Amino acid sequence: MDLVINAFWPMVKAAVLISIPLAIASFIIGMILAVAVALIRVTPVGGWFYRIVLAIVKVYISIIRGTPMLVQISVVFYGLPALGIFIDPIPAAIIGFSLNIGAYASETVRAAISSVPKGQWEAGYTIGMSYMQTFRRIIAPQAFRVAIPPLSNTFISLFKDTSLASVVTVTEMFRVAQQMANMSYDFLPIYIEAGLVYWGFCWILFFIQAHLEKRMARYVAR
Repeated sequence: MDLVINAFWPMVKAAVLISIPLAIASFIIGMILAVAVALIRVTPVGGWFYRIVLAIVKVYISIIRGTPMLVQISVVFYGLPALGIFIDPIPAAIIGFSLNIGAYASETVRAAISSVPKGQWEAGYTIGMSYMQTFRRIIAPQAFRVAIPPLSNTFISLFKDTSLASVVTVTEMFRVAQQMANMSYDFLPIYIEAGLVYWGFCWILFFIQAHLEKRMARYVAR
């Protein structure tokens, strides 16, 4: 019991100071990448340059979706030094997570944009809006409402996946649990406690997700 009590606050502190900021930073960067990738895939543009960019985007998505996140993070932190590129643990973890989120979330964003009826695009063009104006003012709010549930689930999964950052020596919550368990050689109670702490934070995120969905529904209804 003393071991469990002594391990609780260090794990919570690591979650608040490292795991959550790591997830937020990775998700923001990943979403910027995801929106850019999704727009490339849905924009009706021709020409050889666009086809090359589209091919690169498809290869990127295929590689990220076809390899484990653990491998991706390890390549960034342990593999790039072989090319003379050295990245600190936290930036390496953010890069790995962001690339992963960018690929997966781009499919969610693309599907959300495609779910908006084509008549909405035509309505924007009719009143003189450009492609980007129509997207920003008409399409994006509707697509965002559709995308909130899956993207919220993606963020919650990302928060749990920050435990993989322990592989690149980031002292996030799970690495703290590992350190506490290694000192006592009593792994089961510490790992169960770590799971419960993750669960508690996820319940908070579930509540925030539900609140965002309700607010977005009211915004679109107006």
